[in-house]
Amino acid sequence: MPATKMRQAVATHAGAWRRLLASRDFTWLWAGQVISQIGDGLARVALLWFVYDLTGSALKMITVGLLQTIPPLLLGPLAGVYMDRVAKRAAMIVMDTVRAGLLTLIPVLYGFDLLNLTGLYVLVFVISLFSMAYGPALSAAIPLMVKHDELTSANAIMQSSVTIGQLFGPAISGLLISFIGAQNVLYANAATFLVSAACKIPIRIKATRAEGIPLSIHGMVRDLRQGFRFVFVQHPVLMLLMLVASLSFMGSTGFIYLLPVIGKRVLHAEAVELGWLWSSLGVGILFTTVWLAVQEEANFCRRLWVIMGSALIGGIAVFGLNGNPSLIIAIGLIAAIGGNSGLVTPIVSASLQQVTPREMLARVFGVFNTGIMAFAMIGMTVFGWMADYYGPNISLIGIGATIIGSGGVSAFLVPRCMSLSGKQEFL
Repeated sequence: MPATKMRQAVATHAGAWRRLLASRDFTWLWAGQVISQIGDGLARVALLWFVYDLTGSALKMITVGLLQTIPPLLLGPLAGVYMDRVAKRAAMIVMDTVRAGLLTLIPVLYGFDLLNLTGLYVLVFVISLFSMAYGPALSAAIPLMVKHDELTSANAIMQSSVTIGQLFGPAISGLLISFIGAQNVLYANAATFLVSAACKIPIRIKATRAEGIPLSIHGMVRDLRQGFRFVFVQHPVLMLLMLVASLSFMGSTGFIYLLPVIGKRVLHAEAVELGWLWSSLGVGILFTTVWLAVQEEANFCRRLWVIMGSALIGGIAVFGLNGNPSLIIAIGLIAAIGGNSGLVTPIVSASLQQVTPREMLARVFGVFNTGIMAFAMIGMTVFGWMADYYGPNISLIGIGATIIGSGGVSAFLVPRCMSLSGKQEFL
């Protein structure tokens, strides 16, 4: 991109970001997300570290990720249908508050010696039941708060909350684990959910035509069928994107949930160093967010090429971790892996939001997320099993191959994408 053109792109996107952040409603929503994402970063490291220290098993640690995946996998589309019928703000406040209460139970029960591994798994599962609809509700709320031509910028800003959370949450978590214990870090995570709920109280989100309409079993089945038909029949290119995103998430999710094992057994990292390694994922997402912000809006097929290039870099970076790199080099490699995983979210979200009617947003995101969650579960299970029985080095090879495979599928699907879109702009 020529220097003049790049400066114009930066100025254009910077103006869009300033307009969005000048909106009180969007800023409060974003601020709540920043707080809760930092809390998620705290808990993600602490919970996995807690289970791995308790059991010494990578597969049992991965079970935490599986239990967080099962509810959205089985009930995600139904949750999306329900989210289309209710007020998004109230729903997100309730989900944040309930999650805070349930998270608090883990350290409380552990402190009274009333928590065993089965009880912990039950609590993780129940928390995930209340969390599964949050993503579709948030994704459905954004188009109700911003203009159509601001969706890419809005999703990039919202992804920056994930970046901030991954930059600061794991690093802080590593320090807190050393001082107060992994289970007590969950108190901080619960507090961030309460703050996130409070941030949503003053915001206003436009209502859709579907909100407030009673939902019968017949209506639920009809709405669910409409969501599946929209993705798989009316917009087949979205189905191709689901396949690419699912393979990408299969590799990246397996890597994220195995990172404590990789840190301990491959990179020989302690808790504080693991926090820095985990934070480097956020550095990669930050780079991705900035890069997307200065790019001109590309058509859907060109976005597949972008994902392909990113997948190649991310897969090679995973392979590089098997070479016993120093901590600094490992941080750089993990940042590249984070850049690949972070690239998919804003591309997917903006694409769906731009083509989906407002009254169908939550159910379409629910359907889409179900496909991605299915592959994520496969990745966590397979790569966790490989780490237990064949070692984390073999598991890294599988993860790297899967991520590169998603890029290969992207390249293979581009000609079909061009054919389906008639070589026109998809959006």
